[in-house]
Amino acid sequence: MTFCGETILPGERKRVPLPVPDAQPLDCICLCGAKPGWTLVVTAGVHGCEYVGIQALRTLAQELDPSAMAGNVVLLPLANPYGFYAGAKRVVPEDGVNLNRAFPGDRNGSLGQRLAFALENGLYPVADFLADLHGGECNMRLHPLAFFPTAGKAPVNAAAQAAAKRLSVDYRVRSTARDGLYSWAVQQGIPALLIERGGQGLWSQPEVNACKADVLALMQHLGILPGGTENRKQQEIVEASYVEAEAEGFWYPLVTVNQSVRKGDSLGRLESLTGEVIQEVRAEFDGIVLYHTTALGVRAGEVLITYGHL
Repeated sequence: MTFCGETILPGERKRVPLPVPDAQPLDCICLCGAKPGWTLVVTAGVHGCEYVGIQALRTLAQELDPSAMAGNVVLLPLANPYGFYAGAKRVVPEDGVNLNRAFPGDRNGSLGQRLAFALENGLYPVADFLADLHGGECNMRLHPLAFFPTAGKAPVNAAAQAAAKRLSVDYRVRSTARDGLYSWAVQQGIPALLIERGGQGLWSQPEVNACKADVLALMQHLGILPGGTENRKQQEIVEASYVEAEAEGFWYPLVTVNQSVRKGDSLGRLESLTGEVIQEVRAEFDGIVLYHTTALGVRAGEVLITYGHL
C-alpha cells in the first residue's frame, strides 16, 4: 500500500507522518496485510479529552499482526494532539476550533482548519471504510453508542449501517451530520461511522477492550481479518433531540444515561446565579437518555442533554 507518498510492503507495520500545512505532522500507523483487500482507516483524539479510543488505537497499533490480514489498516490515535496534551475540552486550543465541525478544511486557515484539510487529504484517498472513535468529553456522561449516516448516498448509508450492527453498543443512532471527520467522508462517498464510548475525562481497561473489540469486528466485517461477526442485539434511534443551553448558567440534570423517559418528563433545569430557572428541559417524546453534561456551569449553546426516540 502507499500512504502519504510512502510505500508499506505486504506484512509490514510502519509509522508514517501525515503532513499538516505549517504544523507538525500527525503520527499514523500503517499495517499492510499479507494479502490484498480493503483498507480500514480508524481515527481517535479529534477531541483531546476523549481517552478510550486514543488508548485503544495505541494498543492495537502494537497488537495487530499484518501478516494475518487481507487488506490494510491505517490507525491515527491522535488527530488533535494539541487538544490532548493541553487537556482542552472539545477544541484545538490554538484557535478554539472544534475539529469535528471544521470539514471541509482549509490549507490556508487556522490550525484547526489546516488539521481538517490534512485529515481529508491524507486519509480519505486510501479509505474504503472509516471509523472515528469518540467518547463523552471531560464533563459528559455517555452510554456507548454509534452514529451512522443518513445524509449520504443510499449505498454508502447502507454499508455504514450494516457495519454498525456488528458493534458491541446498545444503540445505533441515525445521523444527518455533514461537517465532521466521519460525516464529511460520507459526503465524499466513503462509508463511515462514529463510535462513542467512555467519558468524564476517564478511561478504563474494560472500556478500551470493548473499543478494541469493535475495531476488530469491523476488520472481520470487511474481510481484513478471518472470521465473521453476527449482528449484535441493538436498538436503532430513529430521532434524537440535542438540547442546548439557552444561556450561561447552572445545570441540574434530573435523569441519567440509559434511562427511559416519557413525553413531558422533566429532564433537568438551568438556573441563574441567583437561583432563577432559566430553562426547564422536558422530553418532547418517549425515549432513552443517550448522554448529558455533568458540568455545573455551562455556556450558552452547550449541549445539556441528548435523548433518542426508539
